[in-house]
Amino acid sequence: MARQDEQEQHAAAPRNEVVLVGRVSGQAQERELPSGDLLVTFRLVVDRPPPPKGAVGRVVTVDTLDCACWGAGVRRTARGFASDDVVEVTGALRRRFWRAGPVPASRTEVEVGSLRRLARAPVVPEPAKRRRSAAAAEVPVVSAGQSS
Repeated sequence: MARQDEQEQHAAAPRNEVVLVGRVSGQAQERELPSGDLLVTFRLVVDRPPPPKGAVGRVVTVDTLDCACWGAGVRRTARGFASDDVVEVTGALRRRFWRAGPVPASRTEVEVGSLRRLARAPVVPEPAKRRRSAAAAEVPVVSAGQSS
């Protein structure tokens, strides 16, 4: 009976845990805050499940979430991500406050506890260089000061 009470207490305890799998949007940005702390941020695009049948109106298909990396290990890992890499992020939701000049500002973001790359971004080949047409290849090249 004591074990069941312990499990119920744990289940009812407040929790702030986030596990996300999505694709990185753009390059991670590193900056030094006025406090001297280093911060690496990136955006994660997470697909939403399909809407229920009969849903009306504009259907949002993704959520874009800001992720903040404070620890040295997660900062280093995030800097190595490329745009469109698929990653798993674990952490907690945080609301961060600061002053933008005289105006207070805030942002809700995922404070990253751990992250890992699940798949690299697909490699897109560069567009093939246009080949000169046969007609262009037959035209003699004339340098300045020469006559044909």
